[in-house]
Amino acid sequence: MVKVDNLTNVQEFILEGFPAVQHLGKPLFIVHLLLYLVAIMGSIVIVTITWADRCLQTPMYFFLSNFSFLESCFITTVIPKLLAIFLSGMQKISFAACLTQSFFFLFLGSTCFFLLAVMSLDRYMAICNPLRYHSIMNMRVCFLLVLSCYVLGFILIIGPILMVSQLSFCDFNVINHFFYDLGPLVHLSCSDTSTVESLFFCLSVVIILSSLTITVISYINIITIIVNFPSAKERQKAFSTCSSHLLVLFLTYGSCVFIYVKPKQADRLEDNKEAALVNTVITPLLNPFIYTLRNKQVKKALRDALYRMKSMRQSQF
Repeated sequence: MVKVDNLTNVQEFILEGFPAVQHLGKPLFIVHLLLYLVAIMGSIVIVTITWADRCLQTPMYFFLSNFSFLESCFITTVIPKLLAIFLSGMQKISFAACLTQSFFFLFLGSTCFFLLAVMSLDRYMAICNPLRYHSIMNMRVCFLLVLSCYVLGFILIIGPILMVSQLSFCDFNVINHFFYDLGPLVHLSCSDTSTVESLFFCLSVVIILSSLTITVISYINIITIIVNFPSAKERQKAFSTCSSHLLVLFLTYGSCVFIYVKPKQADRLEDNKEAALVNTVITPLLNPFIYTLRNKQVKKALRDALYRMKSMRQSQF
């Protein structure tokens, strides 16, 4: 690309979305709205039950409630704009708003990856080192781990965002995506983007692959311990839970590796849109069910909460 003076001539950008299926906009709007509402309601239930029930105020559910909150914020940065595209077609947005959405999407997404690694370590400690678990994973340590995830996500993402804000955009302003991700945005710049792309690639490798490595090592050790369980019923139950978790992890990491872990972010932009739907629509819908709503403790807490609500209503009449 030709390097020009540092002047942003393009003042707004247009999200292209999915023009091939725009004629199905209203049905797709309804489907994705329902999926979004289910995912949000699932996260709200998890956070509410975790903080309301004393039996669930443990490190595991502390991390899960934070993860649910993070994920609901994460998809809220993307889904409303996707719904608007399905309903009304291409969407316009200012350059500043575009960078803001990119920052929150990447910041919350990076924090989610770090928190997934922390959750895997927590399960490893609980299963592989149960005698020292409660002394090590106290609430102060849990709070510091969650805070570290937020701080690390912010520090790693703010740099690329500031660099993109200094790029020049001269002619083309149509982004081949359904939200303002950095890859498609950088592709439109008429500046030299090699430094930005190299930095973004390195950060993607650090964020995604470091989190993935910790998660894989933790689950390998967990599965090794499970294999040695004396009871076949316990092994089956543990493997059932682990397989569900691993399915979500496979979808999350697989789609993000496909999108971000490549030197040239402009490569396969069309395929990136389909892959992005996996971690912005499908996995957030599955996570509430797989991580907690299949858990007996959570089911019991939900039944107790519903019973208390029913009793309060009856006492009012």
